[in-house]
Amino acid sequence: MKHEGDFSEAAHALLDRDEVEGVLSGAFYTPAGKPARAQKPAPERPTHYKVICISMYTDDLERLDEMVEALKARGLTKASRSALIRHALEQVDLEKVPKGI
Repeated sequence: MKHEGDFSEAAHALLDRDEVEGVLSGAFYTPAGKPARAQKPAPERPTHYKVICISMYTDDLERLDEMVEALKARGLTKASRSALIRHALEQVDLEKVPKGI
């Protein structure tokens, strides 16, 4: 009966580490004459805005979308959810915000 160590030793004897890593990395399957794809450096992320995730009630989201569509119908082709929210933020008077918000 063979032991697990016997299989491990046999595998090491048969397989070259660089060859195994080449197969696992996908370089082994690259067509002849073509080098493997080089990793592109990650593009610099903009610092003037951030992508965020917020939750909204579906009724509020439908209303927001209707407002965006109404603005687009008026010819404001660049109207979007975020643009409308940014505009609304400029209009907020904190003194008029209800306490139960």
